[in-house]
Order: sequence, then C-alpha cells, then structure tokens
Amino acid sequence: MVHYLRLGIAGTAAAVLLTAVPAANAASAPEPTTTKRASAVVTLRYDDSRAGGWEAAVTAGVAAWNNNVDNVKLVKAAPGTRAEIQIVATTGWPQATLGPVRPGGRGVVQLGSQAVAQGYDKTRITAHELGHNLGLPDTKPGPCSQLMSGSSAGTSCRNALPNATEQARVESAYATATAPRTPADGRVLVDAP
Repeated sequence: MVHYLRLGIAGTAAAVLLTAVPAANAASAPEPTTTKRASAVVTLRYDDSRAGGWEAAVTAGVAAWNNNVDNVKLVKAAPGTRAEIQIVATTGWPQATLGPVRPGGRGVVQLGSQAVAQGYDKTRITAHELGHNLGLPDTKPGPCSQLMSGSSAGTSCRNALPNATEQARVESAYATATAPRTPADGRVLVDAP
C-alpha cells in the first residue's frame, strides 16, 4: 500500500510537472508579428451619374484603388444620397480637387475628353484623378509606373495602378490616427501636358 501511494504521488508530481512545462513555454513564446497595423476603413461615396461615357473607366479606376489600399474604400453612392466625390464628364482637360477628401467632405473629379482626344487612356485618367481626391499631387515629369505622373508618361502609357509609394501615401493619409486631423487641400489640379 505504501508502494502504491509513492507511485500515486510520483504520478501526480509528474502530471503537475508535465502540465507546468507547456504552460511555461507558452508564456515565453514570442508574440506573432503582423505586417499591417489594424485600422478603421474610411468609406468615401462617389457619384458618377454625370460621367456619361466614362462608366467602365470609373469602375476600373475605383477598383485600382480599392484593390491596392486598405485604409480607404470607394463605394458608389445610392441614387439620391450624398457623395463625397462627384465625378463629371467634361470637354476640357481632366482635373480634380486635391484631398484627402474626408467623410462628409467634398471632392470633384472632372474627366476631360480633351485628353482622350489626344490619345490618353480613360482608365488611367480616372485612377489618376481619384488619386488627387485621395491626397496625391502630381509627380510630373515621371515614368508610366507612377500613376500620378499623369500626362507626362505619354499617350502610350496605360498603367492605371498606384505604385507602392503612392499606395503608402494614401494609406498614411487615411490611417486612423491622422484621418480626422488632416483637412483636404482643396486646390484644383488641372492635368494638361
């Protein structure tokens, strides 16, 4: 009987030791790291009801931003509701309000047919002008790989995607800590060559 109690005590001690060891290892294990900081997504509504002839370019330009940034999303406003971004087709050169546009704010994108008549790509124009609303200035002159180089990249340029630097600047402009503090610039940038 004594022998049995010793085994029982030894068995209990081993069980306690085995349970304590994994718990100690779990406590000392490093925290998993993440590559992105969690932040709230800023939603901006756009109204393209006056952008006749540019519908496909607007859809593609919006997708270029929505697929490449996380802190801000562009969504089509329901008919009759207020939109922060007004998209309008015009006969002049493309132009847009320099943001960053905030919820409840106002930005305008004018999609100018004069640029299309000279051979510039509609989707690149749209994504570029939306980039202004998201707070990006022109980077002229610049290569085709820079969306914000605009017309300086030439008429053969079809790139409508923001590069890593442009993405990072928009992410920063709409980061949780700075989003309510940074007002829209409000200047109108005309994108003529």
